[in-house]
Amino acid sequence: MNVARSFNNWRKYRQTVGELGRMSTRELQDLGINRADIHSVARQSVAR
Repeated sequence: MNVARSFNNWRKYRQTVGELGRMSTRELQDLGINRADIHSVARQSVAR
């Protein structure tokens, strides 16, 4: 994996964590996400 791709994956991961972290617990529940699962969901978003 090249440096640019690694950086873009890291940036996408941080953006996802940030966006989900700003949501209320209720909003996360509506999406079927537990607050403790935010980092896992973000890692999955990068793996796609």
